[in-house]
Amino acid sequence: MDTILILDFGGQTCQLIGRRLREVGIFSEIAPHDAPLNSARLKNVKGIILSGSPYSVYEDGAPHVDLQLFTLGIPILGICYGFQLMTHLCGGRVESLSVKEYGRVPLTLQTGNPLFDGVPSGFNSWMSHGDSIAALAPGFEITAVSDNHPAAAWNPEKRIWGIQFHPETSHNEFGTQILANFGRICNAAQDWTLDKVLELESHKIRERVGKKDVLLLISGGVDSTVAGAMLLKILDPAQVHLMYIDTGLMRKYESEEVAGILRQLGAKHLHLIQAEKRFLSALEGLSDPEAKRKAIGDTFIRVQEEEVSKLQLNDYFLAQGTLYTDLIESGKGVGKKAQVIKSHHNVGTPLVEAKRAAGLIVEPLEMLYKDEVRALGEKLGVGEAVVWRHPFPGPGLGIRILGEVTREKCDILRDADWIYINELKKRGLYREIWQAFSVLLPVRSVGVTGDARDYGFVLALRAVVSKDGMSADVYPFPMKDLLEISSLITNQVRAVGRVTYDISSKPPSTIEWE
Repeated sequence: MDTILILDFGGQTCQLIGRRLREVGIFSEIAPHDAPLNSARLKNVKGIILSGSPYSVYEDGAPHVDLQLFTLGIPILGICYGFQLMTHLCGGRVESLSVKEYGRVPLTLQTGNPLFDGVPSGFNSWMSHGDSIAALAPGFEITAVSDNHPAAAWNPEKRIWGIQFHPETSHNEFGTQILANFGRICNAAQDWTLDKVLELESHKIRERVGKKDVLLLISGGVDSTVAGAMLLKILDPAQVHLMYIDTGLMRKYESEEVAGILRQLGAKHLHLIQAEKRFLSALEGLSDPEAKRKAIGDTFIRVQEEEVSKLQLNDYFLAQGTLYTDLIESGKGVGKKAQVIKSHHNVGTPLVEAKRAAGLIVEPLEMLYKDEVRALGEKLGVGEAVVWRHPFPGPGLGIRILGEVTREKCDILRDADWIYINELKKRGLYREIWQAFSVLLPVRSVGVTGDARDYGFVLALRAVVSKDGMSADVYPFPMKDLLEISSLITNQVRAVGRVTYDISSKPPSTIEWE
């Protein structure tokens, strides 16, 4: 199959490049930046993309490639760090200049170029770089500029392109078009489909699992539910055990809804575990976000192991609804240069690492992004209400309560968030938003209720628009809706005295607060 090879330098959006190529039907493979480029690796490779990276090309330990790469005669596209690296290695100069570029940056095309076919002469890019091209390498010509820096260049003789922006992010205008243009430059066939993903993953899982039991830790969210539906389709349902652990950190009425959803999936083995006291006890006295995530993850696995021992499962596989965004934010990218943004409860705990090292982890969605998972869920027959449910983190309300977590705070946040989400649905806004939720802050604020002084909690509302979760913009609420929702929360949830709205984009912020 025709392939675009993506070399991973540890950038947070590396896998997203492949995702965008798959959107237009082009198969892509991601390899570490230092993977040997021998004939076996390059078989069927029509083009190569160099990804972004958190490193600077001139610092010690920065990931590099062999100069031989640029003599293969295969079209190459460098994105952000990839552009800087090819400039650095080919005789140009990269420096940390005074003006940095982050977020939305307008660009102007300077010359016609096949990489920008169908792209207007002015468009908004999405940047994330502190270093810039100070001098192009010999043989390169500028093809696009921002107000501050060269934004794109190419070497027509060597068929090498470099762009400073990130076309893979959903906020970069015409980004998918630009990547599709690169695919056409490479003459790569557009024959990759979601059916192909399901076919390949089915073969891989059947081969690994054989006749052994598989236990899926299911939260009831989109990811784990689709993973459950996928496993039930791929394997004999008698092999599949679905375990839902009520941590006490779930949203209002969530446990009841989850039980109903799982029964509708037709599972033969459904295990519902009540463990609120254990989780709240493990969180007692903890305020640091990473400490809370680790405590939740460790408790989650310990409870699971105890309950599994009661089931008398032998030599079983542990399955999870892990997405690639979970892996790369936890520093589990393809290469060795990915950095930890935050630990995910199903990725970074010592217990899960041990299972992973033993080869006893099955993650059917590990190479997919949220929008792909939703499309796959629809294909597998999972209900629309579940498929389009907003993302909910594995640690649940434990990371939406800043500071120490208590039962009282969980109940306050549950009630406030229930009002918020229901109002979004009533107002027809829920499907317009990628993710919306409430955050209980570790501060109180003076207020007035009736004629009396009050001292209530501060609640932050969050709502973002995104396509894949790797970048996100703030949802532009009509002020009328914000005012009315705030009023409903403070009137109905006695402990909340003040409501704020978070207007931070990703980057520089993450979607979740912790």
